[in-house]
Amino acid sequence: MSKILLSADSTCDISGELLERTKAQLFPLHIILDDKSYDDGVDITPDEIYENFRATGKLPKTAAINTQEYIDKFRPYVEKGYDIIHINLGSAISSSYQNCAAAAQQLGHLYPINSCNLSSGSGHLVIEAAERIRRGLPAAEIAEELKELVPKCHASFVIDKLNFLRAGGRCSTLAMLGANLLHIKPSIYVDNTDGSMTVGKKYRGKLERVLVSYVHDQLSQYDKIRSSRIFITHAGIGQEYIDVVKREVEKLNFFQEIFIERASCTISSHCGPGTIGILFMTE
Repeated sequence: MSKILLSADSTCDISGELLERTKAQLFPLHIILDDKSYDDGVDITPDEIYENFRATGKLPKTAAINTQEYIDKFRPYVEKGYDIIHINLGSAISSSYQNCAAAAQQLGHLYPINSCNLSSGSGHLVIEAAERIRRGLPAAEIAEELKELVPKCHASFVIDKLNFLRAGGRCSTLAMLGANLLHIKPSIYVDNTDGSMTVGKKYRGKLERVLVSYVHDQLSQYDKIRSSRIFITHAGIGQEYIDVVKREVEKLNFFQEIFIERASCTISSHCGPGTIGILFMTE
């Protein structure tokens, strides 16, 4: 049986129990703040990014893992006889996958997976990979099966306030002020063919009521949802709103496991606090 290392970009947004269960190693993307580079989740946290934004009005830049970094990390494992499966952030929003693929061409024994997703949407693939490693499947076969699962991972979010999108240049000041004034909460959908994001339904009203509608809208529009697990992932939001989403999911009495995760620095710096979503798979 070959030795397999499971690895993922830090943007997969799994932690604690799931990291222990999957035995996955996370590879941090870079957060550039005040001309200093930090490793996502290692020496900077989302709350520190939010504190800096409130103090300065500035957001950090985020940077992909470059090819040489992947080579330097994975070469010792390849030399020890490991095959490596690495789950990457979607290629439409980061060059990490392309850089990892370039490293694979030089190293061999490295299988980059373009998750075409972000956050715990790619976290599903980490769990699926770990399950196949435990069953003793070879790395090449696991990689092919993961590629088939990519379009079955679904991710979306609701954003309470558009301040971070405005600061990051993703919406105008006028649009932000109008949305905040009218209590509009846009939903953001991840296109699981490449990882790009589009605006979906624009909800209106208090966040608690919006989240109830959002959960039901999401889980009613797909046939054959997998019952194994669902993620509730947020970028820093009040516990009462997490409880609202969890309660609506639990009412269905459908999912075997419900995981609540906090989004990484990379994800959080683009959407800001008050963002929460559900991420699940279909058959």
